[in-house]
Amino acid sequence: MSNYVEGKVIIITGAGSGFGKLVSEMAADLGAKVVAADINEDNLKIVVEGIKAKGQSAEYVVADVTDKEQMDGMAQFAIDKFGRIDVLVNNAGIMPLSFFSEHREASKAWDKCIDINFKGVVNGISAVYDQMIAQEQGQIVNISSIYGNYGVYGSGVYSATKAAVKVLSDSLRVEAQGKIKVTTVKPTGVPGTGLGNSIINGQAILGLTGHNAGTYAENMGKFVSRKMPAEYLDSDSVKYWAISPEELAQNIIFVINQPWGVNISDITVRATGEQYTF
Repeated sequence: MSNYVEGKVIIITGAGSGFGKLVSEMAADLGAKVVAADINEDNLKIVVEGIKAKGQSAEYVVADVTDKEQMDGMAQFAIDKFGRIDVLVNNAGIMPLSFFSEHREASKAWDKCIDINFKGVVNGISAVYDQMIAQEQGQIVNISSIYGNYGVYGSGVYSATKAAVKVLSDSLRVEAQGKIKVTTVKPTGVPGTGLGNSIINGQAILGLTGHNAGTYAENMGKFVSRKMPAEYLDSDSVKYWAISPEELAQNIIFVINQPWGVNISDITVRATGEQYTF
């Protein structure tokens, strides 16, 4: 496959950990000029130093996606360093799954979820929009979720933010057609990204599993205790139960690694044998 990533200036938010880190590393491997953004400077230094140690191109900028001025500064940093912005990956997000009956305990986390998952994407788009329009060329990749497909119990606020990202992406694509490519990525549940650390009530996960709730819980127990049957862990098996962070990152790179005239506008990345029903 042709390499359409090489030479592109790519900003990735939430790049200090999880699949934001993986996307940064994979993009650099293909010759991109990476601008890694996160609120955690220590993590960013590790990511960027690792990329540079391989002789590749990367810089970092500390930026809080909820702060418009910091996001504008992130974009300006990329322009000052590399002269343009080709791709923005709006990746930063949290997942405070909980029930409405837990609103007292969850309210602050819900506020933070709205600020990061939705306002952060708005701020990211706003930060790079003028530059991409002036270039008459750019791509914005927004990370949504299968949780944004439907409202299910235990995920009301989180699902709403991810549904909003989808609608926002569609509106941007129509407005900027011919100048900015817009891609919505909907990951499934991905163990190992660290996103689960923000869950408030683990029972809320079962909202996505529907009639599979019982077997999902059983399989999760096997997965955690490393007793999962081999075919459930084999990515070349139709029983493959959960994708890895690396596989998700590869698919984010896949949507970037297209000629400018081709836009993969929507992609859902999931394991063939997973037990989520939405």
